[in-house]
Amino acid sequence: MLSYESISGLVRAAEEQGRRISEIVLADQAEALETTELELFEKMELDFRVMVDSVKAGQKEDQRSMSGLTGGEGFRMKQYAEQNGGLCGTLMSRAISRALAVAGCNASMGRIVAAPTAGSCGILPGCLVSLWEDQGYPEKDVILSMFTAGAFGMVIAERASIAGAQGGCQAECGSAAAMAAAALVELRGGTPQQCADACAIAIASQMGLVCDPVAGLVEIPCIKRNVSGLMIAFSSADLALAGIEARIPADECLDAMRKVGDAMSDTLKETARGGLAATPTGIRLQKQVFGKE
Repeated sequence: MLSYESISGLVRAAEEQGRRISEIVLADQAEALETTELELFEKMELDFRVMVDSVKAGQKEDQRSMSGLTGGEGFRMKQYAEQNGGLCGTLMSRAISRALAVAGCNASMGRIVAAPTAGSCGILPGCLVSLWEDQGYPEKDVILSMFTAGAFGMVIAERASIAGAQGGCQAECGSAAAMAAAALVELRGGTPQQCADACAIAIASQMGLVCDPVAGLVEIPCIKRNVSGLMIAFSSADLALAGIEARIPADECLDAMRKVGDAMSDTLKETARGGLAATPTGIRLQKQVFGKE
């Protein structure tokens, strides 16, 4: 049985068996849950379908959040991507649109997959749906990579945190980017160690990111931070696939992330009392939504 206490443990187990991380995790979880690998795969397949549907819902022109503060970002970015691809190119611009769409779907009370949280829900689908729809990666392989992402998320939750209220946005968007980076590496044929390197690079790239939601809502700046997390996931995966190692091992990055989160002021951990939430505009928007500070 796998312990999910360290990234290095997952890598070592996969290397010893000569298998992908997703394969050993699927087998392990099927045994732990006393079900078959096929049944567990089919459950993950349903999660992937929810991700695809949430992209479509969030890309509608009339998508609006319940507060009225945000809406339509996924639609506008999709239009922009279809016109000329933008500075990032068509693949990345379309991926950005999907990340915005899923986060917008969440803000408008739509159905999403918290991967690992609602606040960071656009990052993993933004990456994986893009490789499936735009790059033609087999759906089976994409779904399998979600087991790798999930396993890394379990380690992060155990060793550090995935909650903004505990560790700031580094624990939400940072964790999601790390999970997505590992999944992307596996999809591209990378090694288990390269998955770990991508995870470490992504964590290091968002170390110290605070959670400062305006009006306490998962909209500003959360929706756009899903885009930042997505871009970091792609770049971290490419770095690892290029053979660029993370000098600080993934587990040590997670330990550091936990310490940074513990040291972070409570005003910067989902309380809406610091950061962007405490700016004059942030305070005005809170009054606009709730009628008071």
